[in-house]
Amino acid sequence: MNAIEPLVHLVDNDPQVLKAVARLLASAGYRTQTNLSANEFLARYDRSAPGCLVLDVAMPEQTGLELQRALHSNGIDVPIVFLSGCSEVPECVRAMKDGAVDFLTKPVDGDALVEAVQRAVEFDMRQRERSEEEHTLHERLDALTPREREILPFLVSGKLNKQIAGDLGVVEKTVKVHRAHVMHKLGVRSLADLVRFTARVHIAPQGARDSAPPVGPRAN
Repeated sequence: MNAIEPLVHLVDNDPQVLKAVARLLASAGYRTQTNLSANEFLARYDRSAPGCLVLDVAMPEQTGLELQRALHSNGIDVPIVFLSGCSEVPECVRAMKDGAVDFLTKPVDGDALVEAVQRAVEFDMRQRERSEEEHTLHERLDALTPREREILPFLVSGKLNKQIAGDLGVVEKTVKVHRAHVMHKLGVRSLADLVRFTARVHIAPQGARDSAPPVGPRAN
């Protein structure tokens, strides 16, 4: 999906810690970028590039937890591995509830850190793949004409073309033509594929109670 090599962002106000962690992760094959503060990280961060964040909890200007909340409030979902000088349960619980991948204590075990970074990077890649897939689905949906968009819920309602034609007050041939155009534009080859597509974009079949999204198997 993305040819850019993942980048691990390191944020810690201790230069020696940054140097040691960067050396460790480099030996494991990871590119790193070191930052001495949250502000330095924010000034350099490129959200379009895959990777993760290894973040110290206790920093003087802005704590790691405060940076985590700031990222969330700005819609930035970079996976975070926290490092802490002491094992404080409330901080750990709060960080994990807010989506941290792991919470490790200093001096950190090298193998544990590399494993946590690997999980964080893999999680970020999966998230980006899903996001790209969703973007592609909505691009295809936007290619439909207003009339094709209107008829789409009928096509996944389980009704025959003749029944859909009766509901819409058109001839059956018109429904067949619209069905062919819709399936071509959405890139699907069967009704099952069409049902999965509409479920992914939260379009309910015509007549579904409370307009709830259809329940069905998700596309892989």
